[in-house]
Amino acid sequence: MAQHSSQVSSPVGLHRVVVIVDAHSNPFELGCATEVFGLRRPELGRELYDFRLCSAEPDTLMRDGFFTLSGVAGLEAAEAADTVIVPNRPDVEMPRRPAVLDAVRRAHARGARLVGFCSGAFTLAEAGVLDGRRATAHWQWADSFRERFPAVTLEEDVLFVDDGDILTAAGSAAALDLGLYIVRRDHGAEVANAVSRRLVFAAHRDGGQRQFVERPVPDIPDESLAPVLAWAQERLDEPLTVAALASRAAVSPATLHRRFRAQLGTTPLAWLTGERVALACRLIERGEVRLDTVARSSGLGTAAHLRSLMRRETGLAPSEYRRRFGRGAGSGERGAGSGEPGAGRR
Repeated sequence: MAQHSSQVSSPVGLHRVVVIVDAHSNPFELGCATEVFGLRRPELGRELYDFRLCSAEPDTLMRDGFFTLSGVAGLEAAEAADTVIVPNRPDVEMPRRPAVLDAVRRAHARGARLVGFCSGAFTLAEAGVLDGRRATAHWQWADSFRERFPAVTLEEDVLFVDDGDILTAAGSAAALDLGLYIVRRDHGAEVANAVSRRLVFAAHRDGGQRQFVERPVPDIPDESLAPVLAWAQERLDEPLTVAALASRAAVSPATLHRRFRAQLGTTPLAWLTGERVALACRLIERGEVRLDTVARSSGLGTAAHLRSLMRRETGLAPSEYRRRFGRGAGSGERGAGSGEPGAGRR
C-alpha cells in the first residue's frame, strides 16, 4: 500500500498553503490551486508560497475514478497551514468524512485562512464554520445550499466572496479568480498580474456568475464590450464619463448600462472605478510616492478621493498599501493571511 509522504520543512518566512484532497475531489480545482500557489516563479525571482497536498488516506480516488492520488502528506499537514483549501466534489449531498471536517474545524479555531472552491462551500458549511458568515457556491447548487445551511448568507451572483478569514469561489473557473485575488491581497497587484500573465488569464474579471446562469439566447446578441473597454483602459487618466463610453460604443447610456449588466454583471461607473483603483495600486507599487500624482495619473482626481476609494476597494490606505507592496517592502511574506473583510465583493 502507498504511504503518505513524509513532511519536509517549510521555506523560512513563506506562507504555507495546504490543499486537503478527499474522495472524488475535482481535479480541475486541484490543478488551479497548484498552478496559482504551488509553482515556482523564476520570473519573479522568488517563491510566493510553501505549497503541499494532503489527504486522509494514502490513496485517494478522484472524481469519476479518473485517477488515484497517492504520495501526498497526511491530514497532519493541515495542522501547520496558514491557508487551508478545503475539498469539493460534484456530489454535494454526500457528507464529508469526519476526519476532514475535524481538520477544517481545527484550522479555523487556530486562525488559519480557509478557502473553498465551487462546492467547497458545502465542506465549510458541514464543518460549521460558515454559520453567520457570507459565502458563495455554484449557481446550480444555490437552492440546495440555502435549504441545508440556512444560517449561512449565500451570495450567488458573485464570482467569489472574501469574508475575511474564509473565502469561497462560485465555480470551477472562479477558483482562478479567487486564487489571483488572494495573491493580490498577499503580494500586491504587480505580482498578481505577473501570475495572471503566466496563466494567460485575466487578473480580475468584473461581474459575477449571474452572467453564466443558463438562460435563453437572445435573438439578436449584444455587441461585445471588448473594444470600448480596451479604449477606456488606455485613457484612465482622462475625465471619462459613462456618456463618453456610450458615445465610443455608439449606443445610448441606457443601452451601455444594459450591456455592462448582461456581459460583466456590473455598471460602467463601477467598472471604471475598479480599473482606476487597480492602476493606482500599480503606480504605488512601482514607486510613485506623490499621492496627487497617483490620483491624477489614474483618473481619480484628488488624493482624498484616492484614499477613500483605495480603502473601499482594497481595505488599505495608500500609505499602508505602499508599506506592504511598494518597492523595498521586502521579498518575503507580505501580508499573507491578513484579512480585509469586505474587500472581495466580486
